[in-house]
Amino acid sequence: MSRTAVVILNYNGAKLLQQFLPSVLKFSAEAEIIIADNNSSDHSMEFVRQNFPQIRTIQLDQNYGFCGGYNKALKQVVADYYVLLNSDIEVTPQWLAPMIHLLDHNLSVAAVQPKVLSYHNKNKFEHAGAAGGFIDSLGYPFCRGRVFDYVEEDHGQYNDQREIFWATGACLMIRSEVFRRFDGFDEDFFAHMEEIDLCWKVQRSQHKVFYCGSSTIYHVGAGTLSYRNPKKVFLNFRNGLSLLFKHLNTGELIYKLPLRIALDVIAAFQFLLKGEGRSFAAVIRAHGKFLLNLSNELKKRKELRETLPTYPEAMIYKGSVVVDYFLKGQRVYKV
Repeated sequence: MSRTAVVILNYNGAKLLQQFLPSVLKFSAEAEIIIADNNSSDHSMEFVRQNFPQIRTIQLDQNYGFCGGYNKALKQVVADYYVLLNSDIEVTPQWLAPMIHLLDHNLSVAAVQPKVLSYHNKNKFEHAGAAGGFIDSLGYPFCRGRVFDYVEEDHGQYNDQREIFWATGACLMIRSEVFRRFDGFDEDFFAHMEEIDLCWKVQRSQHKVFYCGSSTIYHVGAGTLSYRNPKKVFLNFRNGLSLLFKHLNTGELIYKLPLRIALDVIAAFQFLLKGEGRSFAAVIRAHGKFLLNLSNELKKRKELRETLPTYPEAMIYKGSVVVDYFLKGQRVYKV
């Protein structure tokens, strides 16, 4: 058994595997490399088996999405630490060692992410994770180094090692026993924000999530769905509502959920004004889907409050990134 398993979830990503798998193999001697396939229809697995026979593959019988795919694949992986790695990532020398060292020497830390820079513009941070994730009082996620569409250049300003609220699912190292304790990701999310939900549970269990600035990766981003893809818009808006409903205290939920819905409606009409009618429809559909699934959301909220009653208030940004960004012009957060 390897203490660390790097697991790449693949779906029709033959070109990405061909491009990025060599760097993962070259710079991950400490880990077992595993490709879990979501029933691809391209030649992904044939390519891996022919060119990298030393890599273990796990074949799933259908596309279970990011959440279900990892949940099912990781049940077949034995390791102390799981590293969930997107297929569109280039890793660097010694990328694993600092994160392994952090978990080895800090038992209170359950999960960690590296510095995430853009593959296409390597002096800038990348949307998915950047220099560590946070969440504001209305449930809007943001990162050091990236807020909405504003992305900072990397000047070493985030070379630190510090506690964060959530770690990116693009490259998430997590203790296997913690992942199993929470039954992995909430599969109702399918994809997007599932890592924030999981990290919120980690916070509620009084464990910590960390950012490790001495580890660097380069992420293409939007390797499966483009950032403006209506399906991605739908998942982000629906899952954002689910995230709030599951985790907020009742007193907060009463006034914050309606406010969040109002802001989502404003965002939907902004899409419409920009000529992005499909994205407008995706937001409306996301809200409808959330309401139709409300009984299931209530069940999950009740279970969570019974099993993890602690609320990690100290780690939530007290302001509103929407107000800060659009009204105050704030772009940089040291948090």
